[in-house]
Amino acid sequence: MGYDRAAPKRAVNMSLNEELVTRARAITPNLSATVEQLLAAFIDDSEARSAERDRQIAEHIKANDAFVAKFGSWAEDFSTL
Repeated sequence: MGYDRAAPKRAVNMSLNEELVTRARAITPNLSATVEQLLAAFIDDSEARSAERDRQIAEHIKANDAFVAKFGSWAEDFSTL
């Protein structure tokens, strides 16, 4: 996780709530750096949640495969073929 802090900077246009920007500027001397840190944390959190969801899905598939191997598929009892 993390990001390349040495990567080149790029100017972007954003529309933000004016009151929030004013309040944030009173708290932080470098709004761009603060937004960059918050964005990095948001991305790390989103990627971690996605990885956990993928792990849970893989775990469920493994458990389902084990169940089918041991007991067979319930779908076989209801096949119309």
